[in-house]
Amino acid sequence: MTTYGLLIFEGAEELDFAGPWEVFTASSMLRDHADTVVLVAEALGPVRCNKGMRVLPDHTLDRCPPLDVLLVPGGNGTRLQVSNSALIEWITKASAEATWVTSVCTGALLLHEAGPARGRRVATHHAFEDTLQSRGDITVVRDARYVVDGNLITSQGVSAGIDMALWLIGRIHGREHARAVRRYIQYDPAPPYLADEPTMSPA
Repeated sequence: MTTYGLLIFEGAEELDFAGPWEVFTASSMLRDHADTVVLVAEALGPVRCNKGMRVLPDHTLDRCPPLDVLLVPGGNGTRLQVSNSALIEWITKASAEATWVTSVCTGALLLHEAGPARGRRVATHHAFEDTLQSRGDITVVRDARYVVDGNLITSQGVSAGIDMALWLIGRIHGREHARAVRRYIQYDPAPPYLADEPTMSPA
């Protein structure tokens, strides 16, 4: 059994955690509900996310069960949470105990502050790459949807977390299982209007 813990906080980007949540819960369903997926927050009240969605966590930081997988989302809220000592200390502790530590978007900022991303290769939202790199003791990879460095997996912004989550369940439960989950959630990106975008002329 795998226990996935997805951190949420005021201003967290909704799809950063909702995308991986769908992957992890679909994975559990296809495994006869063998896994547990929980939302974790500092308090039990409703958490207002970046675009206004309100979400109820399952556990508080101090009552969270042991996690095999920790996921830290991004969003505008990371700018405030990076100074939240209680949250950062919890990420440090939970990361040390988890088998896999993951982030989406600017969640990499919190992993850097808490320690797990220091000295590692990471991905983050394209608009935040320079800012994160300037914090030092980190290597931001700019051309990958997600980056695996040991047990740390970080992804670029928002929808990239789905790619990261699919890779992870493939690593944990096998590629065929990951393919079955992808088919179930009908994840087969073909964005509208992509073909209409102008192409760059050779220099």
